[in-house]
Amino acid sequence: MNRIKLSVIIPCRNESIYIEECIHAIYASHISEQVQISVFIVDGMSDDGTREKIRSLQATYETLQLIDNQKQLTPYAFNLGIYADMTADYIQIVGARHILSPNYLSECLHQLQTDPATWCVGGKIVNQYINKTGEHIAKAMSTSFGMGLGNFRTLNESGYTDTVTSPMYPMWVFEKIGYFDEELVRNQDDDFNYRVSKNGGKIFFHAGIYLKYYVRGNLRQLWKQFMQYGYWKVYVNKKHKAVTTLRQLVPPLFVLFLILLPFSFLIHTILGLIGLGFLVLYVILDLLVTSRISENVSEFNKILVIFPILHISYGWGYLKGIAAFLIANKKPGDKYKKMSR
Repeated sequence: MNRIKLSVIIPCRNESIYIEECIHAIYASHISEQVQISVFIVDGMSDDGTREKIRSLQATYETLQLIDNQKQLTPYAFNLGIYADMTADYIQIVGARHILSPNYLSECLHQLQTDPATWCVGGKIVNQYINKTGEHIAKAMSTSFGMGLGNFRTLNESGYTDTVTSPMYPMWVFEKIGYFDEELVRNQDDDFNYRVSKNGGKIFFHAGIYLKYYVRGNLRQLWKQFMQYGYWKVYVNKKHKAVTTLRQLVPPLFVLFLILLPFSFLIHTILGLIGLGFLVLYVILDLLVTSRISENVSEFNKILVIFPILHISYGWGYLKGIAAFLIANKKPGDKYKKMSR
């Protein structure tokens, strides 16, 4: 019987804290002997000891390979990993901060092999942290108020969705719709999964599998991360001439509302008061959700500001993207190509 070849691709740069746990979890997967796993770590020339840790693990795992990503950008890493073994049957993408559950790979394979409609499958995110700020961010990102209704990060039941994290694809999907767009520093996975849906494929969220994800550990990194998400989302929309999800419009509309609120009083006091009422409603929701997930007053005070950071940073990035890509018809600025680490 022919063995199934599974390529696991890990884009990486300066992840010395997490990379060993990530690799160990993959090779500890509960998977059939008929499945041959090869792991390709595509490294953006790390200089923090990551490469040394990978090389030391190669003595333990003979199918672990290190590939140089001279351009140091994620979509190049994805494609370099795919090109590394074009004979693979399935491709699994794993972030260097993602720690897969033991059944992750086997359940993804089962879903793809038993449901022809499924072209992509991924599991639930369990947010982890390395400091108190990270813990507060993880709690906020685990709520629908923080991430939006229908976001895969907050789903609890298996079913079809619009995108997933750490996805697995059959190799033929890439042969059919192409590879990852190397122009997209951010949102390249959203772009690819939008193309999957556009070409008739289904994306399946499997609630029975999970991955641990180590969230950003400070608020400045969080702001930069989500501003990049918003900024690059507009570029994806322009590429496809479509809004890929309606929930992405809420943060930029919220930021636009905050900008225009003071001017509404100049038009009419009643209009300003109505607008102020909506702002009060947002603050009340923030207070209610924060109180529900906080364990003490100190934590409450810190989580309270994380929700506005998530919403305003994404919304501000989205508006900047509209100004750059739709109004000025520019290409992405170099400063937005730097990854938020």
